[in-house]
Amino acid sequence: MKIALVQINPVIGDFDYNCRKILDACDDAVQNGCSLIIFPELAVSGYPPHDLLERPAFLGEHNQALDTLCGKFPEIDVLVGCIEQRQKTDRGKKLYNSAFFIRKGHIIHRIQKQLLPTYDVFDEKRWFEPGMAPEIIECQGLRLGITICEDIWHSEIGEYDLDPVEALFADNQQIDCLINISASPFQRDKESVRHRLFRNICTRHQVPLLYVNQVGGQDSLLFDGRSLLMDAHGTIRAKSLGFTEDTLIVESDDWSGNLHEPAEETGLSAVCDALVMGIRDYVGKCGFKTVVLGLSGGIDSALTAALAVKALGPGNVFGVALPSPYSSDDSMEDAEALVKNLGCNFEIIPISNLFASFKESLQPLFGDSPSNPSDLTEQNLQARIRGNLLMALSNKFGHLLLSTGNKSEMAVGYCTLYGDMNGGLAVISDVPKQLVYGLSRFINREKEIIPLRTITKAPTAELKPDQCDQDDLPDYKILDQILEMHLEEHLGVKEIMNRGFSKELVTDVLRRVRINEYKRKQAPMGLKVTSKAFGYGRRYPNVQNFKG
Repeated sequence: MKIALVQINPVIGDFDYNCRKILDACDDAVQNGCSLIIFPELAVSGYPPHDLLERPAFLGEHNQALDTLCGKFPEIDVLVGCIEQRQKTDRGKKLYNSAFFIRKGHIIHRIQKQLLPTYDVFDEKRWFEPGMAPEIIECQGLRLGITICEDIWHSEIGEYDLDPVEALFADNQQIDCLINISASPFQRDKESVRHRLFRNICTRHQVPLLYVNQVGGQDSLLFDGRSLLMDAHGTIRAKSLGFTEDTLIVESDDWSGNLHEPAEETGLSAVCDALVMGIRDYVGKCGFKTVVLGLSGGIDSALTAALAVKALGPGNVFGVALPSPYSSDDSMEDAEALVKNLGCNFEIIPISNLFASFKESLQPLFGDSPSNPSDLTEQNLQARIRGNLLMALSNKFGHLLLSTGNKSEMAVGYCTLYGDMNGGLAVISDVPKQLVYGLSRFINREKEIIPLRTITKAPTAELKPDQCDQDDLPDYKILDQILEMHLEEHLGVKEIMNRGFSKELVTDVLRRVRINEYKRKQAPMGLKVTSKAFGYGRRYPNVQNFKG
């Protein structure tokens, strides 16, 4: 039979919108002769709904939407991710994260997710009860083993006693195909891990796998889609596009289909596509149409602007240069060259007079101490003047303000609260500085979009004469290595020192990370592309003094 794997981009809580997508996909699948259609995890509500699951009205609308769907489905079997309410008399959480198998308008099978992740960005045990024993369903003569997202990750995560996949194959049960419906977020190089995991399962049990993943940006999480068919030999025989809605039709007779994109799509291309999708979805789903950002002539703002133009189109991106007394002619030239290459809107608002006015107003309180450009107070004043002006433009014209700081700066506090940290979305706050350079060169792979000098010159905030980032920070090549070991591998001072770094350097970097937690708690939401981003998935106290 023909099976349709449909990765949709839902909007959490917009049940009418999500159901229209589901029904439209069903109609298309019927037109293409499909007998079964499969949707991602929690496709009706969108994933992750978080504490909306505590709202009776949210659950009521979900159930009403599901009832309406069942009454409108065409003649096709449907496997779709849903919220399932448990009996009020049952102990434990009141909900299951379930997959419903629906035939002719009736729910024939309810399969509950068994492994509920509670690490990094996941907290599913807060809302859901673990499911019952795994279930095999029959469809058109095929026996299908159904799993939901984490259920298939037992061997990779290593913290669960139960293995739902192995349980499906217990007692030599015949299974013709394993199915996994997911809302699995993207992170850099995760696809290779995913494929290795799938390959081990398929070859161990000599069974094909159908994997259907959500796509789209949801707050900080980016879902890459890239649904696939892997055969019993571990070969990818069909695969959906990444980072966009797509339908993949596979044949069960010989377990074949089409490759809409290469079997392996990793590296800079995937990160770039993820960030572009994240901008587009965050802006659009939040009801904005346009964005504004400061353009300093530096690489961080240049990369952010290039990604925003790719996501939204040049007419919807407004770049603003805000030169101070310490801004170089080179930086202004680079900012102007960038907007010429991008074709986006551009304005220049000098801040020298405002800066002088602020210092004059503060002089009676500051006393007779001479004005010192190296004083952090004066440096931060410039950043905050810029932040105020950009927020004013955001308020007046309804633009979403994009902040442009990278992960390396955010980690060590090389940023100004209520200044360059202002914004509604921090596009590259999970992109380390070295990856900023890599993405910029990737964007320039066919023609120069980001001016070459922007990429090659020494990074600087230009808040004092002849300033350079490396006056205050280690070289970014070294800093990023230490930060990755600390933030993503969770290593402390001694472990990092054992990898060849001096105690003085490591202690200083980790001290900066520790004392700047309060800044990151007040930062705008960022788009997650690494295994450990600042934000929801990293919950450290502001007040703590552990130095290890």
